[in-house]
Amino acid sequence: MNHNFDVLILGAGAAGVMCAIEAGRRGRRVAVLERADRAGKKILISGGGRCNFTNLHCRPENFLSSNSHFAKSALARYSPSDFVALVEKHRIPYHEKTSGQLFCDRSSRDIVAMLEAECHAADVRVFLNKKIESVSKSSEFLVRTTCNSEGGGRSKDNDFRATALVVATGGLSIPKMGATSLGYDIARQFGLSIQPPRPALVPLIFSKEDHTNYADLTGVSAAVEAACVDSAQASASRNPAPRFREKMLFTHRGLSGPAILQISSYWNPGEPLVLDLAPDVELTASFRDPKLPRTIASVKSEFRKVLPARFADRWLDLHAPASFANHDLAGLEGVAHAWTIIPAGTEGYAKAEVTAGGVDTNELSAKTMESKNVPGLFFIGEVVDVTGHLGGFNFQWAWASGASAGRAV
Repeated sequence: MNHNFDVLILGAGAAGVMCAIEAGRRGRRVAVLERADRAGKKILISGGGRCNFTNLHCRPENFLSSNSHFAKSALARYSPSDFVALVEKHRIPYHEKTSGQLFCDRSSRDIVAMLEAECHAADVRVFLNKKIESVSKSSEFLVRTTCNSEGGGRSKDNDFRATALVVATGGLSIPKMGATSLGYDIARQFGLSIQPPRPALVPLIFSKEDHTNYADLTGVSAAVEAACVDSAQASASRNPAPRFREKMLFTHRGLSGPAILQISSYWNPGEPLVLDLAPDVELTASFRDPKLPRTIASVKSEFRKVLPARFADRWLDLHAPASFANHDLAGLEGVAHAWTIIPAGTEGYAKAEVTAGGVDTNELSAKTMESKNVPGLFFIGEVVDVTGHLGGFNFQWAWASGASAGRAV
Protein backbone atom coordinates (compact mmCIF):
# COMPACT_ATOMS: atom_id res chain seq x y z
CA MET A 1 0.00 0.00 0.00
CA ASN A 2 1.29 3.46 -0.90
CA HIS A 3 0.80 6.42 1.42
CA ASN A 4 -0.56 9.34 -0.60
CA PHE A 5 -0.39 12.87 0.79
CA ASP A 6 -0.34 16.46 -0.41
CA VAL A 7 2.92 17.22 1.40
CA LEU A 8 5.82 15.06 2.57
CA ILE A 9 8.26 16.57 5.07
CA LEU A 10 11.58 14.87 5.71
CA GLY A 11 12.60 15.50 9.31
CA ALA A 12 10.61 16.13 12.50
CA GLY A 13 12.89 18.79 13.90
CA ALA A 14 11.97 22.40 14.61
CA ALA A 15 11.66 23.53 10.98
CA GLY A 16 9.93 20.40 9.72
CA VAL A 17 7.30 20.33 12.45
CA MET A 18 6.55 24.05 12.10
CA CYS A 19 6.11 23.57 8.36
CA ALA A 20 3.77 20.64 8.99
CA ILE A 21 1.65 22.66 11.41
CA GLU A 22 1.24 25.58 9.00
CA ALA A 23 0.45 23.29 6.05
CA GLY A 24 -1.97 21.19 8.08
CA ARG A 25 -3.85 24.26 9.24
CA ARG A 26 -4.49 25.03 5.56
CA GLY A 27 -6.18 21.68 5.12
CA ARG A 28 -3.24 20.02 3.40
CA ARG A 29 -2.75 16.29 3.98
CA VAL A 30 0.69 16.24 5.59
CA ALA A 31 3.08 13.44 6.52
CA VAL A 32 6.33 13.95 8.41
CA LEU A 33 8.95 11.22 8.05
CA GLU A 34 11.45 11.04 10.91
CA ARG A 35 14.39 8.68 11.20
CA ALA A 36 14.52 8.79 15.02
CA ASP A 37 12.12 7.17 17.45
CA ARG A 38 10.58 10.50 18.45
CA ALA A 39 10.11 14.01 17.10
CA GLY A 40 12.19 16.98 18.19
CA LYS A 41 15.17 15.15 19.68
CA LYS A 42 17.52 18.08 19.06
CA ILE A 43 14.99 20.45 20.63
CA LEU A 44 15.03 18.32 23.78
CA ILE A 45 18.77 18.74 24.38
CA SER A 46 18.92 22.42 23.43
CA GLY A 47 19.60 25.19 25.93
CA GLY A 48 20.79 22.78 28.58
CA GLY A 49 17.42 21.03 28.40
CA ARG A 50 15.43 24.27 28.66
CA CYS A 51 15.36 25.23 24.96
CA ASN A 52 16.41 28.76 24.05
CA PHE A 53 13.45 28.83 21.67
CA THR A 54 13.87 32.35 20.23
CA ASN A 55 15.48 35.75 20.71
CA LEU A 56 13.42 38.93 21.07
CA HIS A 57 16.06 40.97 19.26
CA CYS A 58 16.18 38.86 16.11
CA ARG A 59 17.46 40.80 13.08
CA PRO A 60 18.88 39.78 9.69
CA GLU A 61 22.29 40.92 10.98
CA ASN A 62 22.22 37.96 13.37
CA PHE A 63 22.59 35.51 10.47
CA LEU A 64 25.45 34.40 8.26
CA SER A 65 24.77 33.42 4.64
CA SER A 66 26.30 33.71 1.18
CA ASN A 67 23.33 36.03 0.54
CA SER A 68 22.96 38.33 3.52
CA HIS A 69 19.49 39.44 2.37
CA PHE A 70 17.91 36.01 1.91
CA ALA A 71 16.60 35.50 5.46
CA LYS A 72 14.85 38.88 5.66
CA SER A 73 11.56 37.82 4.10
CA ALA A 74 10.96 34.74 6.23
CA LEU A 75 12.08 36.47 9.44
CA ALA A 76 9.73 39.39 8.77
CA ARG A 77 6.76 37.12 8.05
CA TYR A 78 7.19 34.96 11.17
CA SER A 79 8.65 36.92 14.06
CA PRO A 80 9.71 36.00 17.60
CA SER A 81 6.41 37.43 18.85
CA ASP A 82 4.53 34.94 16.66
CA PHE A 83 6.28 32.02 18.33
CA VAL A 84 5.92 33.56 21.77
CA ALA A 85 2.17 33.82 21.14
CA LEU A 86 2.13 30.08 20.44
CA VAL A 87 4.06 29.38 23.65
CA GLU A 88 1.67 31.53 25.65
CA LYS A 89 -1.35 29.87 24.01
CA HIS A 90 -0.11 26.59 25.52
CA ARG A 91 0.58 28.31 28.86
CA ILE A 92 4.23 27.32 28.88
CA PRO A 93 6.13 29.35 31.49
CA TYR A 94 9.28 31.00 30.18
CA HIS A 95 11.82 33.64 31.10
CA GLU A 96 14.24 36.02 29.44
CA LYS A 97 17.96 35.68 30.01
CA THR A 98 20.58 38.08 28.68
CA SER A 99 20.16 39.83 25.33
CA GLY A 100 16.59 38.77 24.62
CA GLN A 101 17.14 35.02 24.92
CA LEU A 102 13.92 33.20 25.89
CA PHE A 103 14.05 29.86 27.75
CA CYS A 104 11.45 27.48 29.16
CA ASP A 105 11.11 27.69 32.94
CA ARG A 106 10.65 23.94 33.22
CA SER A 107 11.95 21.88 30.32
CA SER A 108 12.35 21.80 26.54
CA ARG A 109 9.87 18.92 26.68
CA ASP A 110 7.19 21.62 26.95
CA ILE A 111 8.09 22.94 23.49
CA VAL A 112 8.09 19.46 21.93
CA ALA A 113 4.72 18.65 23.56
CA MET A 114 3.33 21.94 22.24
CA LEU A 115 4.46 21.18 18.68
CA GLU A 116 3.07 17.66 18.88
CA ALA A 117 -0.26 18.99 20.08
CA GLU A 118 -0.37 21.50 17.22
CA CYS A 119 0.43 18.72 14.74
CA HIS A 120 -2.42 16.63 16.14
CA ALA A 121 -4.81 19.59 15.90
CA ALA A 122 -3.81 20.12 12.26
CA ASP A 123 -4.27 16.40 11.41
CA VAL A 124 -0.57 16.01 10.62
CA ARG A 125 0.65 12.42 10.57
CA VAL A 126 4.14 11.81 11.95
CA PHE A 127 5.86 8.55 10.98
CA LEU A 128 8.79 7.68 13.25
CA ASN A 129 11.66 5.24 12.65
CA LYS A 130 11.58 5.90 8.90
CA LYS A 131 14.96 5.81 7.19
CA ILE A 132 14.91 7.45 3.75
CA GLU A 133 16.20 5.04 1.11
CA SER A 134 15.47 7.04 -2.05
CA VAL A 135 13.69 10.10 -3.37
CA SER A 136 12.48 10.43 -6.95
CA LYS A 137 10.05 12.54 -8.95
CA SER A 138 7.86 11.96 -11.98
CA SER A 139 4.43 13.55 -11.81
CA GLU A 140 4.86 13.54 -8.02
CA PHE A 141 7.52 12.78 -5.47
CA LEU A 142 8.10 9.22 -4.34
CA VAL A 143 9.96 8.66 -1.08
CA ARG A 144 10.93 5.09 -0.29
CA THR A 145 11.79 4.25 3.28
CA THR A 146 12.76 1.36 5.49
CA CYS A 147 11.64 0.92 9.06
CA ASN A 148 14.31 1.49 11.71
CA SER A 149 12.38 -0.38 14.38
CA GLU A 150 13.09 -3.98 15.23
CA GLY A 151 11.79 -6.33 12.56
CA GLY A 152 11.35 -3.47 10.08
CA GLY A 153 12.53 -3.38 6.51
CA ARG A 154 11.46 -2.57 2.99
CA SER A 155 7.84 -2.99 1.98
CA LYS A 156 5.30 -1.18 -0.13
CA ASP A 157 3.87 0.08 3.14
CA ASN A 158 6.98 2.24 3.42
CA ASP A 159 6.42 4.14 0.14
CA PHE A 160 5.13 7.71 0.38
CA ARG A 161 3.90 9.94 -2.45
CA ALA A 162 3.05 13.65 -2.63
CA THR A 163 3.12 16.60 -5.02
CA ALA A 164 5.23 18.64 -2.59
CA LEU A 165 8.40 17.56 -0.78
CA VAL A 166 9.98 19.59 2.02
CA VAL A 167 13.54 18.74 3.07
CA ALA A 168 14.06 19.60 6.75
CA THR A 169 16.80 17.10 7.55
CA GLY A 170 19.21 19.50 9.27
CA GLY A 171 22.97 19.65 8.89
CA LEU A 172 25.93 17.51 9.92
CA SER A 173 26.16 18.70 13.53
CA ILE A 174 25.96 16.23 16.41
CA PRO A 175 26.16 12.97 14.42
CA LYS A 176 25.35 10.96 17.56
CA MET A 177 21.85 12.48 17.28
CA GLY A 178 21.51 11.00 13.80
CA ALA A 179 22.78 13.86 11.64
CA THR A 180 23.54 12.84 8.04
CA SER A 181 24.21 14.45 4.67
CA LEU A 182 20.79 13.41 3.36
CA GLY A 183 19.52 16.94 2.75
CA TYR A 184 22.60 17.90 0.76
CA ASP A 185 22.44 14.62 -1.17
CA ILE A 186 18.83 15.30 -2.19
CA ALA A 187 19.70 18.85 -3.22
CA ARG A 188 22.55 17.63 -5.43
CA GLN A 189 20.35 14.89 -6.88
CA PHE A 190 17.96 17.56 -8.16
CA GLY A 191 20.76 19.82 -9.41
CA LEU A 192 20.86 22.42 -6.63
CA SER A 193 24.17 23.98 -5.62
CA ILE A 194 25.60 23.63 -2.12
CA GLN A 195 27.69 26.12 -0.18
CA PRO A 196 30.39 23.97 1.48
CA PRO A 197 29.17 22.85 4.93
CA ARG A 198 31.37 23.48 7.95
CA PRO A 199 31.01 23.27 11.74
CA ALA A 200 29.69 26.47 13.34
CA LEU A 201 29.12 27.61 16.92
CA VAL A 202 31.92 25.22 17.77
CA PRO A 203 34.89 25.24 20.22
CA LEU A 204 38.33 25.96 18.77
CA ILE A 205 41.46 23.87 19.31
CA PHE A 206 44.81 25.28 20.43
CA SER A 207 47.97 24.98 18.39
CA LYS A 208 50.61 22.75 19.98
CA GLU A 209 52.42 25.73 21.51
CA ASP A 210 49.28 27.36 22.88
CA HIS A 211 48.11 24.02 24.25
CA THR A 212 51.37 23.70 26.17
CA ASN A 213 50.97 27.24 27.53
CA TYR A 214 47.31 27.29 28.44
CA ALA A 215 45.69 23.83 28.58
CA ASP A 216 46.09 23.59 32.36
CA LEU A 217 43.80 26.63 32.72
CA THR A 218 40.81 24.38 31.90
CA GLY A 219 37.66 25.80 33.49
CA VAL A 220 38.93 29.38 33.72
CA SER A 221 36.70 31.93 31.99
CA ALA A 222 37.07 35.61 31.17
CA ALA A 223 34.96 38.32 29.55
CA VAL A 224 36.60 39.18 26.21
CA GLU A 225 35.85 40.59 22.78
CA ALA A 226 36.59 38.16 19.95
CA ALA A 227 37.16 39.02 16.31
CA CYS A 228 38.56 37.51 13.13
CA VAL A 229 41.29 39.10 11.03
CA ASP A 230 40.10 39.94 7.51
CA SER A 231 38.04 36.80 7.05
CA ALA A 232 38.02 35.78 3.40
CA GLN A 233 34.81 33.84 4.00
CA ALA A 234 33.08 36.87 5.49
CA SER A 235 34.30 39.14 2.70
CA ALA A 236 33.15 36.75 0.02
CA SER A 237 29.70 36.45 1.58
CA ARG A 238 29.41 40.19 2.23
CA ASN A 239 28.98 39.32 5.90
CA PRO A 240 31.84 41.13 7.66
CA ALA A 241 32.51 39.26 10.87
CA PRO A 242 31.15 41.10 13.90
CA ARG A 243 33.01 41.43 17.17
CA PHE A 244 31.53 39.36 19.98
CA ARG A 245 31.83 40.59 23.56
CA GLU A 246 31.01 37.65 25.82
CA LYS A 247 32.69 35.03 28.02
CA MET A 248 35.61 32.90 26.83
CA LEU A 249 36.30 29.54 28.48
CA PHE A 250 39.54 27.55 28.54
CA THR A 251 39.11 23.83 27.85
CA HIS A 252 41.55 20.93 27.91
CA ARG A 253 41.85 21.23 24.12
CA GLY A 254 41.42 24.92 23.41
CA LEU A 255 38.88 27.71 23.77
CA SER A 256 35.11 27.69 24.11
CA GLY A 257 32.44 29.83 25.74
CA PRO A 258 29.93 32.12 24.02
CA ALA A 259 32.49 34.55 22.54
CA ILE A 260 34.45 31.73 20.92
CA LEU A 261 31.39 29.83 19.70
CA GLN A 262 30.07 33.01 18.10
CA ILE A 263 33.26 33.93 16.27
CA SER A 264 33.86 30.32 15.18
CA SER A 265 31.07 30.66 12.62
CA TYR A 266 33.16 33.30 10.84
CA TRP A 267 36.61 31.81 11.40
CA ASN A 268 38.47 30.00 8.60
CA PRO A 269 41.35 27.53 9.13
CA GLY A 270 44.72 29.24 9.25
CA GLU A 271 43.32 32.66 10.06
CA PRO A 272 44.27 34.57 13.22
CA LEU A 273 41.79 35.11 16.01
CA VAL A 274 42.09 38.43 17.88
CA LEU A 275 41.00 38.67 21.52
CA ASP A 276 40.60 41.85 23.52
CA LEU A 277 41.20 40.64 27.07
CA ALA A 278 39.86 43.80 28.74
CA PRO A 279 37.30 45.61 26.57
CA ASP A 280 36.98 49.30 27.50
CA VAL A 281 39.47 48.90 30.34
CA GLU A 282 42.99 50.36 30.43
CA LEU A 283 44.89 47.71 32.34
CA THR A 284 48.01 49.81 32.97
CA ALA A 285 46.30 53.12 33.78
CA SER A 286 47.37 53.00 37.44
CA PHE A 287 51.01 53.22 36.46
CA ARG A 288 50.58 56.87 35.52
CA ASP A 289 50.98 57.40 39.26
CA PRO A 290 54.76 57.69 39.76
CA LYS A 291 54.39 56.39 43.31
CA LEU A 292 53.22 52.99 42.09
CA PRO A 293 56.20 50.63 41.68
CA ARG A 294 56.62 49.12 38.22
CA THR A 295 57.42 45.48 38.86
CA ILE A 296 56.05 42.28 37.46
CA ALA A 297 54.28 41.75 40.79
CA SER A 298 52.55 45.13 40.62
CA VAL A 299 51.60 44.62 36.97
CA LYS A 300 50.12 41.22 37.79
CA SER A 301 48.19 42.81 40.64
CA GLU A 302 46.59 45.30 38.22
CA PHE A 303 45.76 42.64 35.61
CA ARG A 304 44.15 40.46 38.30
CA LYS A 305 41.62 43.23 38.94
CA VAL A 306 40.14 42.51 35.51
CA LEU A 307 41.19 38.96 34.59
CA PRO A 308 41.05 35.71 36.58
CA ALA A 309 44.24 35.49 38.62
CA ARG A 310 45.57 32.27 37.07
CA PHE A 311 45.03 33.56 33.56
CA ALA A 312 46.47 37.01 34.34
CA ASP A 313 49.61 35.50 35.83
CA ARG A 314 50.13 32.99 33.02
CA TRP A 315 49.48 35.51 30.27
CA LEU A 316 51.95 37.99 31.78
CA ASP A 317 54.55 35.29 32.30
CA LEU A 318 54.40 34.79 28.52
CA HIS A 319 53.92 38.39 27.33
CA ALA A 320 55.34 40.84 29.87
CA PRO A 321 58.27 42.96 28.63
CA ALA A 322 61.66 42.85 30.29
CA SER A 323 61.16 46.34 31.71
CA PHE A 324 58.23 48.63 32.38
CA ALA A 325 59.12 51.99 30.91
CA ASN A 326 56.22 54.00 29.48
CA HIS A 327 56.68 52.64 25.97
CA ASP A 328 56.89 49.08 27.34
CA LEU A 329 53.63 49.47 29.20
CA ALA A 330 51.98 50.97 26.13
CA GLY A 331 53.11 47.97 24.09
CA LEU A 332 51.83 45.55 26.73
CA GLU A 333 48.49 47.37 26.80
CA GLY A 334 48.23 47.04 23.04
CA VAL A 335 48.95 43.31 23.07
CA ALA A 336 46.38 42.74 25.82
CA HIS A 337 43.70 44.33 23.66
CA ALA A 338 44.73 42.40 20.56
CA TRP A 339 46.01 39.01 21.71
CA THR A 340 46.40 37.10 18.47
CA ILE A 341 46.31 33.31 18.27
CA ILE A 342 45.93 30.94 15.34
CA PRO A 343 43.75 27.97 16.31
CA ALA A 344 44.75 24.58 14.96
CA GLY A 345 41.13 23.82 14.05
CA THR A 346 37.70 23.24 15.54
CA GLU A 347 36.20 20.46 17.63
CA GLY A 348 34.28 19.44 14.50
CA TYR A 349 30.68 18.43 13.92
CA ALA A 350 30.58 16.33 17.10
CA LYS A 351 30.70 19.51 19.22
CA ALA A 352 29.24 22.01 16.74
CA GLU A 353 25.81 23.36 17.65
CA VAL A 354 24.94 23.98 14.01
CA THR A 355 26.26 23.53 10.47
CA ALA A 356 27.10 26.60 8.40
CA GLY A 357 26.80 26.47 4.63
CA GLY A 358 24.23 24.25 2.94
CA VAL A 359 21.74 24.57 0.10
CA ASP A 360 22.63 27.72 -1.84
CA THR A 361 20.04 30.43 -1.20
CA ASN A 362 20.30 31.51 -4.86
CA GLU A 363 18.51 28.25 -5.66
CA LEU A 364 15.48 29.06 -3.47
CA SER A 365 12.63 31.54 -3.25
CA ALA A 366 13.18 33.74 -0.20
CA LYS A 367 9.42 33.96 0.31
CA THR A 368 8.48 30.27 0.09
CA MET A 369 11.76 28.28 0.35
CA GLU A 370 10.80 26.47 -2.87
CA SER A 371 13.42 25.48 -5.43
CA LYS A 372 13.41 27.88 -8.36
CA ASN A 373 14.04 25.05 -10.82
CA VAL A 374 12.27 22.06 -9.26
CA PRO A 375 8.59 22.86 -8.62
CA GLY A 376 7.27 21.38 -5.39
CA LEU A 377 10.70 20.89 -3.78
CA PHE A 378 11.39 22.96 -0.65
CA PHE A 379 14.36 23.26 1.73
CA ILE A 380 14.05 24.74 5.24
CA GLY A 381 15.98 25.11 8.48
CA GLU A 382 19.61 24.21 9.03
CA VAL A 383 20.03 22.44 5.68
CA VAL A 384 19.84 25.88 4.02
CA ASP A 385 22.84 28.24 3.90
CA VAL A 386 21.55 30.44 6.73
CA THR A 387 23.25 30.22 10.12
CA GLY A 388 22.23 32.20 13.17
CA HIS A 389 24.26 33.55 16.04
CA LEU A 390 24.16 31.87 19.44
CA GLY A 391 21.15 32.75 21.56
CA GLY A 392 17.94 31.44 19.99
CA PHE A 393 18.48 32.75 16.48
CA ASN A 394 18.80 29.35 14.82
CA PHE A 395 15.49 28.26 16.33
CA GLN A 396 13.87 31.43 15.03
CA TRP A 397 15.21 30.66 11.55
CA ALA A 398 13.74 27.15 11.85
CA TRP A 399 10.31 28.51 12.84
CA ALA A 400 10.37 31.25 10.20
CA SER A 401 11.61 29.17 7.26
CA GLY A 402 9.27 26.32 8.24
CA ALA A 403 6.29 28.67 8.42
CA SER A 404 7.17 30.21 5.05
CA ALA A 405 7.21 26.83 3.35
CA GLY A 406 4.14 25.58 5.23
CA ARG A 407 2.11 28.52 3.95
CA ALA A 408 3.17 27.77 0.35
CA VAL A 409 3.15 23.98 -0.09
